[in-house]
Parts: sequence; structure tokens; C-alpha cells
Amino acid sequence: MALKIALPNKGSLSESAIDIFKAAGFRQRHDAKDLIFLDPSNDVEFYYLRPRDIATYVGSGELDLGVTGRDLLADSESVAIELLDLDFGRSSFRLAAPLASLPVTNLSGKRIATAYPNLLAKYLQDRAVRAEIVHLDGAVESAVGLGVADLIADVVSTGSTLRQAGLSVFEQPILESSAILIARGQKEEFDLVLRRLQGVVIARQYVLVDYDVTRSNLERACEITPGIESPTISPLQKADWVAVRAMVPRREVHQVMDRLYEVGARGILVTDIHACRL
Repeated sequence: MALKIALPNKGSLSESAIDIFKAAGFRQRHDAKDLIFLDPSNDVEFYYLRPRDIATYVGSGELDLGVTGRDLLADSESVAIELLDLDFGRSSFRLAAPLASLPVTNLSGKRIATAYPNLLAKYLQDRAVRAEIVHLDGAVESAVGLGVADLIADVVSTGSTLRQAGLSVFEQPILESSAILIARGQKEEFDLVLRRLQGVVIARQYVLVDYDVTRSNLERACEITPGIESPTISPLQKADWVAVRAMVPRREVHQVMDRLYEVGARGILVTDIHACRL
């Protein structure tokens, strides 16, 4: 029986969700109007749905797996659980108020506009705050200017939209969000999909670094590039030189290259990793 997997049909998560499944070896729709696509070689049916609805369908058991935002899962109050952080679509769910109103020291009695009423309600309840929640479906940042709210609670990526509306975030984030793979529960038949996606997520976080170094400097070089388990070391034609290969966190690669050069490594090359199994 084919696995049924839901992907966002539009919005900021849609393209990246499709890309990661392609990178994991799954076929995807060619026409953005298609709502269902069958990948027979992997025995998977893909359903392209509104991101906000995916947690509901997965939680009900109608669909096996889905990709949505952690914020949307939390707000849905679905019984679905997070299986894997897919490491894209990062944002924060935060409170924001007009610059003229800052600092806001008390939320009690305030009107707070949001597209995430359940998530906000839990935040307020946990702090014993009585405030009015104004539920909006979109363009929450306009609520204060239009007079329907005193402040807002919304998902923030860069903050540019808030600044254009004359708003600024305050307090710590209510929730740190990103794209996640969800399911009603962990099942053995999900393992293949999970391993493939994990392989892509890790591959995007690391690069392969190759370099040549003298045996006398090898130990210091390996301390800089310990790899996942151990670096690969191969002899070169020159008896006192070896070639080394190791996985290095992508965000640290330039600092690593600088340090390798300082200990005498040469011919330092960096290669992208498209997928892996660790």
C-alpha cells in the first residue's frame, strides 16, 4: 500500500519541500496545478495541500506523513508529532507592537491580532494573562494601523514587513519554527523516507574537505578535521605526504581552511555533498 505524503501546495515552504524530496530520490509533480502525484518507483502518493491543513490530515490518519511548519503544527492542536527538522523555513513566532508603544510591560487587557489563535492562547494561559485575541487569516501586521488590535503575534523571518508597518518585536520568541516532517506516530514503514530525508539534511549541513599534508603535521591537521567518525587518510607518491578527506560543517569551512593552511596543509579543496547515509 502506497505511503501518502502531504506537501505544501503554496507559500514559503512549498518549493523547498519539493526540492528536498527530489534530492532524496522522490519524483515530484511537473504541473503546479496537480493536487495529487504518484511516484510508483518509490510507492508513494504525494498530496499538495494548504500548509495549515496538513497537520489536521496527518493527525486524523488520512495521510501518513506531511511537511509543515512547527508553528502550524502547534496551532493546529493535532495529535501529529514531529519526526524530523528539515532545516529550512526558519522563523520565530513573536509579539510585535508599534514603536511608540514600546516597551510593553503588561499584556493584560490588550487586543492581540494573530493568525495563530491556539498557539497564542496557550502562551497567554501559561502566563495567566487575560487578553483579547483577534483572529485574522492574513496581513496581521496591518491590524494595529487599522485599529482592530493594540499589538500582534505573528511569524517573523526577516522582520522587514513589520518594520514597514511601523512595528517592532519585543520579548523572547514564543516559538522557534522551521519546516518539519510530521506523522501521527512513528512506524517502521516510514524509515526509508526518514533515512533519505535525514541524508539530505545532513548533506546540506556538511561539505567534504580534501587536502594534502606532511606526515609530521598530520596529527594537528586531523584535530582540525576529525570528520564524523575519522578522516580518510591515503598515501601519496611522496613518502612523507598524505591525502586527507573529512566531512566539515559547512558554516565552519572557511575557518577550517584557514587553520589547515596554517599547519601546512596544501591543495585544500571543498566539495558539496548531495546526499549521505551515516
